[in-house]
Amino acid sequence: MTLTATHVPKEVITVAKTLEEAGFSAYLVGGCTRDLLLGRVPKDWDITTDATPDEIQALWSEDETFCNNDYGTVGVKTASEDEALEVIEVTPYRCESGYSDSRRPDQVEFGVSLEEDLKRRDFTVNAIAFRIIDESIVDLFDGAEDLAKKRLKTVGDPNERFGEDALRMMRAVRLAGQLNFAIESETMQSILENKARLENIAVERVADEFSRLLLTESPLQGIVMMQRLGLLQYVIPELEEGIGCEQGGTHAYDVYEHNLRTCQAAADKGYPLFMRYAALLHDIAKPRTRGQGKHKEYSFYGHEVVGAKMAGKIMRRLRLPRDLSDLVVNLVRWHMFFADPDEITLSAVRRTITRVGEEHIEDLLNLRVCDRIGTGRPKEQPFRFRQYKAMVDQARRDPISVKLLKTNGDRLMELTGEKPGPKLGWVLHGLLEEVLDDPAKNTSEYLEQRGMELFSLDEKTLQNMAEAGKQKQVEEEAAALKDIAREHKIG
Repeated sequence: MTLTATHVPKEVITVAKTLEEAGFSAYLVGGCTRDLLLGRVPKDWDITTDATPDEIQALWSEDETFCNNDYGTVGVKTASEDEALEVIEVTPYRCESGYSDSRRPDQVEFGVSLEEDLKRRDFTVNAIAFRIIDESIVDLFDGAEDLAKKRLKTVGDPNERFGEDALRMMRAVRLAGQLNFAIESETMQSILENKARLENIAVERVADEFSRLLLTESPLQGIVMMQRLGLLQYVIPELEEGIGCEQGGTHAYDVYEHNLRTCQAAADKGYPLFMRYAALLHDIAKPRTRGQGKHKEYSFYGHEVVGAKMAGKIMRRLRLPRDLSDLVVNLVRWHMFFADPDEITLSAVRRTITRVGEEHIEDLLNLRVCDRIGTGRPKEQPFRFRQYKAMVDQARRDPISVKLLKTNGDRLMELTGEKPGPKLGWVLHGLLEEVLDDPAKNTSEYLEQRGMELFSLDEKTLQNMAEAGKQKQVEEEAAALKDIAREHKIG
């Protein structure tokens, strides 16, 4: 498309004009120029200039800018309500040299030419500069041609570009999937030859790039490409254990492809990152738990238990946020809950809601649907899903936390004269355990009478009653792991 200033938001134009009126150049560059030329809406905006970091900051008040990184990037704040336009990043032209760790330059020089600045960029489609003031385009490496041919190609020698920053190999895969581009042959061959350099990259950067890949419209395509180029082994090698691990039954694909297709189903539905990770890892333990019955049918007994432990280890290794990790592990652990409606009771549904959290029980149902789609067989039968949903809705009307009990700590202390402390908490959770099994007991008369009885018990007995549900889960998981170890002759 023909690019004009009308395609650029006023906040970006204002920043560029401020630089130009002060005698400096200002070019849009990188992903925002690429996306504009593709007719896409950029997710962030980057301007490059011949001004130094100090000269950039001097053009705005002290509270309007901040230094963003070690490369001289200055964030200019705007008053926009659009998150993508709240901060416009302005970076001086720079030249980089000496990448001894395949991660960051040993030396950065500011004030070089636009040509030198564009030379250091990763891919030709990201090395196109657009000057807003006169609507001119600088394309020194035929990036526009590569855009037209839907081709991803490095600027110059791919071995040099990947030697400068090995994460660019993952970025190539992510961009190829995101833009539906093909990776140029020489660039692809260089990834195959340089893949081991990824070990030098900080795990946080690797995890961030992988999360970005999962958030694209086609994570399946991206992960398949990563595996074929030898990159997946440096991120989640456990996924490759599923290659060739047949499942039989309702499954049309091996474990590897099933996990990827389940993740793709989550992406197709626009689900957030935690759902995509949970979908990708939900059957991660199947290869390690696969057994074979008398009729040569495969079984994967306890794979959700082992899978939750594996998912936790993977998330910790990638140093992903704790709240994201905990949620993914919980969904993996309980993803089999809705597998057999004949085995589900309302009591079990209530306990599952307490385990995954009421705010995430719908996510567990949705994960079940993605799991079913990922088998390659017909989608979840509507009547069965409605049955699950009805049971969840009914269980939600029953007490699933101490807050929903028909009594509270203040009332129990008033009746018994007890003081706040662990004992009170154990009594309340002991009452909840009873109500989870039988919601009819959730009356003030029963709970207050029963609460007074519980206060007469010793603290150890009370604690055991309060933690009965948690202890039962621990015992079930320990038993499952023991059976798995016995079946596979482990340990």
